[in-house]
Amino acid sequence: MTLLDKLFQLLVAVVLFAAVMGGVLFLANRARGRWSNLLQSLAFVAPALLLLAVGLVYPAVRTAIQSVFDRTSANFVGLSNYITIFTQPDLLVVLRNTAIWVIVTPLLATAIGLIYAVLVDRTRFEALAKALIFLPMAISFVGASIIWKFIYEFRPNQQNIQQIGLVNQFLVWLGFEPVNLILLQPWNNLLLIVVMIWIQAGFAMTILSAAIKAIPDDVVEAARLDGVGGLRMFWFITLPSIRPAVVVVLTTISIAVLKVFDIVRTMTGGQYGTGVVANEFYTQSFRLFDLGVGSSLAMLLFVLVVPIVIYNVRQMRKVDAR
Repeated sequence: MTLLDKLFQLLVAVVLFAAVMGGVLFLANRARGRWSNLLQSLAFVAPALLLLAVGLVYPAVRTAIQSVFDRTSANFVGLSNYITIFTQPDLLVVLRNTAIWVIVTPLLATAIGLIYAVLVDRTRFEALAKALIFLPMAISFVGASIIWKFIYEFRPNQQNIQQIGLVNQFLVWLGFEPVNLILLQPWNNLLLIVVMIWIQAGFAMTILSAAIKAIPDDVVEAARLDGVGGLRMFWFITLPSIRPAVVVVLTTISIAVLKVFDIVRTMTGGQYGTGVVANEFYTQSFRLFDLGVGSSLAMLLFVLVVPIVIYNVRQMRKVDAR
């Protein structure tokens, strides 16, 4: 397909979209009578519902069906693929790694963001300090992974070969031998987690800083008059006051971690014992062509994410209600 063909297809898609939206607006404007409000509402909602059905509901149903069939989607195998996930050693490592990511990353990223937000709150260089920690949020996961891949870079300690990885260069300066960190199991998983924490700490800081500034001044002043300060102010006033925001940050980062793919794919490709569910789903489906196991992993990811999403929405509604 040539570039001209692609541009023509893009033009056709734009024209069709404009025609559909024009028709919707025309019908909504022409609606009269008792049911006019309902028809107008349906006219605007129907395209979104259609896109939702085609882009989300249909793929989800199809994936659920494929998860109970074999690798070619030809023979029904029931729960065999799910049993494989929880019994095959390589896939158990994937589940273990995912659990480590979900436990470590949200806690550390939120803790770093919270401590940073408290320390820089109302300081002279608050804006600059916040900008520095928020900068990684502007970098894509792939870009951040490439940066950290260079930081972890390893070269054999031979004559006339200099280390270009920052970590190994420090080891050489200290008199130690350079280490191929990416191959260092299971610690290489923590090295990948550092990249996610580096990105998400800025997000946590932004949300929690806004929550801290929303604490009423009279509450803080009353606590100070009672002699509360320092760590006691943090534990008994600040933290309880921003608890809903902390929960939202934790759950949001947890959702992002469950779907993490770019970092693992870019830095290790899921090799050396660093695979996670999202990356393994890609590997099984599009490299090993095992649609059964791949779909089962996708459904497992869906089952893990949905409760967190529901809980997160409820917490956000509580925050809005306040």
